[in-house]
Amino acid sequence: MNSVELKTLNELSQYSFYIPAYQRGYRWTEQEVKDLLNDITEFMPREIVGSDDRTWYCLQPVVVKQRKENEYEVIDGQQRLTTAYLILHYLNQDFVEKKRDKLFNLDYETRPDSKIFIQHPEVDSSSCIDFYYMHQAYSTIEKWFEASEQQTSFDKNDFRSKIKFHTKVIWYETTEENPITVFTRLNIGKISLTNAELIKALFLNSSNFRTTNFDGMRRRQIEIANEWDNIEIAFQNDKLWYFLCNRQVRDNRIEFIFNLMNDSADTDTYSTFRFFSARLTDNSEEDMKKNWEEIQGYYQRFNEWFHDRELYHKIGFLLTAEIANIKELYSQASKLRKSEFVAYINELIKQHYKSRTLLELNYESKETKSVLLLYNILTMLQNEHDASYFPFDDYKLNKWDVEHIASRKDARSVPAINRESWLLDVKCYIDQEQQDGPGLIKEVDSMLAARRFDYDDDFAILFDKITIHFNRYMNNAEDMDEISNLALLDERTNRGYKNAVFPLKRKYIIELDKTGGFVPICTKNTFLKYFSDYPPKISFWTQDDREKYEQDLIRVLSPYMEVTK
Repeated sequence: MNSVELKTLNELSQYSFYIPAYQRGYRWTEQEVKDLLNDITEFMPREIVGSDDRTWYCLQPVVVKQRKENEYEVIDGQQRLTTAYLILHYLNQDFVEKKRDKLFNLDYETRPDSKIFIQHPEVDSSSCIDFYYMHQAYSTIEKWFEASEQQTSFDKNDFRSKIKFHTKVIWYETTEENPITVFTRLNIGKISLTNAELIKALFLNSSNFRTTNFDGMRRRQIEIANEWDNIEIAFQNDKLWYFLCNRQVRDNRIEFIFNLMNDSADTDTYSTFRFFSARLTDNSEEDMKKNWEEIQGYYQRFNEWFHDRELYHKIGFLLTAEIANIKELYSQASKLRKSEFVAYINELIKQHYKSRTLLELNYESKETKSVLLLYNILTMLQNEHDASYFPFDDYKLNKWDVEHIASRKDARSVPAINRESWLLDVKCYIDQEQQDGPGLIKEVDSMLAARRFDYDDDFAILFDKITIHFNRYMNNAEDMDEISNLALLDERTNRGYKNAVFPLKRKYIIELDKTGGFVPICTKNTFLKYFSDYPPKISFWTQDDREKYEQDLIRVLSPYMEVTK
């Protein structure tokens, strides 16, 4: 059974460490040594509320396997151990030999004289490359202390106390038979132990089970391990994960809960592990049980939200739009009845938009994207016969943004490399029954034949004519940036040029929907003319379409924000 705990450098003094041949030799640079010394100097231990302990500086994991009593093979962390030893050795020189602190021993398998040399690192040695680097590191330590002691603010005794008693390693002791396998897993690609792996070892540590019933202890360990795996497997479902999170995380997603529980002010890599280590410091089964039940409580609450359609959509919206903090939502859900919690969520949305007016939003407004997202989500919820769930995973993994339904006059948005395909696509939808239709087709054919796509002025003139052709049914073409001409579109739909005319965008939306791709419901309704009178003008976004769309925006969103001033 692997175990994990925190040990001060002073506690390591009772051990001997064996550095096996598969380990890389000592290679810390001068800057790395200085960085460690500076970090320890700047670290200020603080009292931990409700504990006799104080905060500590974390020297990252040391992974070991016991060889015999008080002797360990170092699987990972020998560079840190060696540097720490060199610093402690330097500090020891302030005292006569019999007053010096006992230090841990280091023995490199590939360097038979290492046990002797490490006791005299001040001696310059070029007998092997490892000794050379150790001597260089020790010289750096000497010079750093000499320079620091020239500063009145530096207290060497304070430094000595911090490195001995307030600098800790994450002591990860493995019982795996083959240490080389562990070393390979840790070091290929420089994979470090995660907070989740370390916390799992804390919960499965046999010292938490104060019982003489070994079978009962083993059964409980298996139960926790299985419950842990069930939570991790559930979080591997992207639909649950991206409902709760905006970040892409592949492994150890359960760590999301641990980070929410961690209320410490520390922000270093292993602060969450230290938080749980402090919570389980008494090694009592009761503490372990209480903390594990709290973790399960978080998961059960999230799972409840996930399976409640109204909570799923409204909480998912708040988190996606970064309007609410999930920790505060969890806190409120724990205190309120469901009806009160739903009212609380609705009020959060209203309060967020209280200073915004729906019909004043435009293409440049920072709230437009979240309002269109809310519009899509509320539309799904208002349909009593629709049991589908908005796919936050698709929305977050694909790039969706605010785009114009009817295109603006901006030829620059179509790069020269895309102009041939753009013209070929547009040609299919030009209405030859319109007065300008036949002439437009001739001009398109002429440019395609001449292949003059790099002539910006020529293309801009033709582009404007085409845009006018497709926007002719809009009375207020100058208001293209208003929300009544905006929808959520994805990058693939825009195919590298953003100013596709309406029928092309409609074509791509239909193709995406036919192949099972995600299209927000209101975007689909817009391009499939769900709001339009029959028979609709399929290839055009008309003024009537726009007005009907605006009416639906008002109908859905007016309970949450002002429509006009």
